[in-house]
Amino acid sequence: MLISDKQHEANQRNAQRSTGPTTLEGKKAASLNAVTYGLRTRSLMISGENIADYWRLWDGLETEWQPETPTERLYLEQMSTSQWLLARMAASEQRVHETSLPFAAQLDLLDRIDRRRARLERSFTTAMHELKQLQKERKAQTQKPGGRGLSASSARKTPPNPPAPHPGYVMSESAQDQPIFCAPPTTDSR
Repeated sequence: MLISDKQHEANQRNAQRSTGPTTLEGKKAASLNAVTYGLRTRSLMISGENIADYWRLWDGLETEWQPETPTERLYLEQMSTSQWLLARMAASEQRVHETSLPFAAQLDLLDRIDRRRARLERSFTTAMHELKQLQKERKAQTQKPGGRGLSASSARKTPPNPPAPHPGYVMSESAQDQPIFCAPPTTDSR
């Protein structure tokens, strides 16, 4: 859809006045915009959360699932992030119950939390199923005699891969640090 030259000029004038937040409080609030929604935020941690708790969650899932490929690690990341955000949703729900908001406002907030919880649970479950399928296919390839993969006897002789480092996006300031784990925020297409 094309706009008129007059409308384009008006848009340009309005854009000159829209410079974003100017106060320190406004800038601080706007800096958290990317944290508010989505699994692929640049910083998963928010004020008051302990990074060591997240790493314990990550390490437990990594020990259980033992990802060997970058794609498997991405699904593990999705699972750990979903689980972390689910815990945050439970804490949010508790805070809503503790507020003195009107009942209708509490119900609205609890409904929003419940919808977010359902999306995160689906995200975790989907990632888990996809990770299971990838690992099943990879194991089938390594057990095919004469195929692309290794035989079962030679696969047993291969030492296990050392654990890969934690995903850098949780602590990095920019997405360029570790592009595999620092995907840009995307909208949920479900």
